[in-house]
Amino acid sequence: MVLEGKAWRYGRDVDTDVIIPARYLTLTDPAELGAHCLEDLDPKFAGRVKAGDFIVAEENFGSGSSREHAPLAIKGCGVSCVIASSFARIFYRNAINVGLPILECPEAVRDIGKGHRLRVDLERGTVENLSTGRVFEAQPFPEFMREIIALGGLVDYVRERLENKG
Repeated sequence: MVLEGKAWRYGRDVDTDVIIPARYLTLTDPAELGAHCLEDLDPKFAGRVKAGDFIVAEENFGSGSSREHAPLAIKGCGVSCVIASSFARIFYRNAINVGLPILECPEAVRDIGKGHRLRVDLERGTVENLSTGRVFEAQPFPEFMREIIALGGLVDYVRERLENKG
């Protein structure tokens, strides 16, 4: 899966309360959550992000509470992938479970500026900064994780496997 879009750049310790404020936790529809994604950090983000764009952040992205609403909100506003120097572990798992690709690549994060154009190959684990011409290697996902992401998340992955057995 090759993804291409614009980078939205943020700093370190972007926590789940900032990704989706607690006042919206009664929502469950990803599109409704996406309309409020990052609004306390960047009020214009949800209105300007385009389908396929990337969030790029520094260390400890997704720290804080274990709410699954955070990766759902990111996915719901159209972000195709999050690239960070590091992720909070529970956010990492939740992102894969809802089918949101995420990549750890500190070298790429240091090179990427706000608005840079990016191309990401999830199978190869490469992050290409089309604005600088530099290419970086992140740890690629194993095949089963790429299948979970391609099918839209863990629930759809399990449903697909059960249907193919019967």
